[in-house]
Amino acid sequence: MAETTHFPAQSTEPTLYAATLRPHRSLSPAGFVAVMAVVAGVSFAAGIAFLLMGAWPIFGFFGLDVALVYFAFRASFRAARAYEDIHVTPSRLLVRQVSAHGEARENVSNPRWVRVETERDEDYGMTRLALISRGVPLVIGAFLGPRQREEVADGLTAALATAKR
Repeated sequence: MAETTHFPAQSTEPTLYAATLRPHRSLSPAGFVAVMAVVAGVSFAAGIAFLLMGAWPIFGFFGLDVALVYFAFRASFRAARAYEDIHVTPSRLLVRQVSAHGEARENVSNPRWVRVETERDEDYGMTRLALISRGVPLVIGAFLGPRQREEVADGLTAALATAKR
């Protein structure tokens, strides 16, 4: 989701656009605990039923499915640590992309030479948002939904138009 960000002042130029883009996760940590408790409870109850019927090896498989669900959620939460910072001034466009592992990549461009490129699907909406500088695309907001990409594209288009004036 896009949210307003305050970058450290590196110049006296006005900020035309600033945002931090983060992947949306609808499950809170408390919700994660509740879901895991329900999954573990149901699996344990079903495992006990099979144990009582004499199919004791099945009991272990019910524990295995709880572990797999747990690790899938942990991977999702780890992926949610990725984010992108975008900062536009009249003479500088800074895009800082930080992966889920903490690896940062910065791209600095002159906003006068950057254009916003989008791809749209008739049914789904905006499927791709990229900044093109010197013919090289920089895809941003890949983890956002179509509506959020639209908001970011509109903000960036307005900021780049202002920078070009």
